This record gives sequence, structure tokens and C-alpha cells, in this order.
Amino acid sequence: MEKIVFVCLGNICRSPMAEFVMKNELTKAGLQTKYHIESRATSSWEHGNPIHSGTQLLLKQEKIPFDKKKTSQKISLEDFSAFDQIIAMDHSNVQDLKKMAPADLQYKIKMLLEEDVPDPWYTGDFEETYRLVSKGCQKILAKKE
Repeated sequence: MEKIVFVCLGNICRSPMAEFVMKNELTKAGLQTKYHIESRATSSWEHGNPIHSGTQLLLKQEKIPFDKKKTSQKISLEDFSAFDQIIAMDHSNVQDLKKMAPADLQYKIKMLLEEDVPDPWYTGDFEETYRLVSKGCQKILAKKE
């Protein structure tokens, strides 16, 4: 089973959105049993907080199932070993992850897209974030099929 973790700054907007969009895409493709998908934060600022209400609303609008009990969790040293791919939402996340990751595991860190996925906590534009997250998840899925 391949293990993928999506990572953003706080783990309340972008990375949980990517987690549940990816799970939904894998389910639609009949591949859900071949992957384990989670999400994490690079910071502990939002530790224990639920998924942002804007992300929840967007997932509901798009009919994407999500775990209402999901709370923010910071990436751990163990996560760098446990996951096969560590997918960051922006270049700043990549820099932070590379500072945290053991040197021999940094190859696992990748961007979701070549461009940054803007943080809707700051922009307020959850639709744009969703569009980019969906595009990135489709790109990952296309490589898996």
C-alpha cells in the first residue's frame, strides 16, 4: 500500500482538502484499497483545531465525503519514514519540510503542482484552492492508473 501525506502550514484548509479530494478520486477509480492518504501541518499553530469551515463547506458543496472529527496535526519525524510521498501545497511548505526531514528522506518531498496552491485562510478564495487541489490530485491519479 502506497502512503501519501499532503502538507500545508496549518492543516485546516489546503492539506485536509487535498486529503479528502484524493480519497474521493481514489474511491471513484476503485483504487482506495491501494493507498493510504492523510494530511499534516508544518506548524503547530492550529494543532487540534478542526477543518476550516470554508473547506468543510466546499467539500459539502462538491459532495466529497470527509471526516468531521479530523483535526490539525503537525508532521512528525516518524511521518518522514512512514509515508512514501510528502506532498506540499507551496514552496514555503517545501522549505519548511526540508528543514525538518532527515537528509536521506528529503527525496520524498514534492510540490502538489509546479505553482503554489494559495492558502484560502489568507485569500478567502476556497474555490480557487479547490480548483488547484483537484488539478493536482488528478495529476497524481493519472500517474497511478
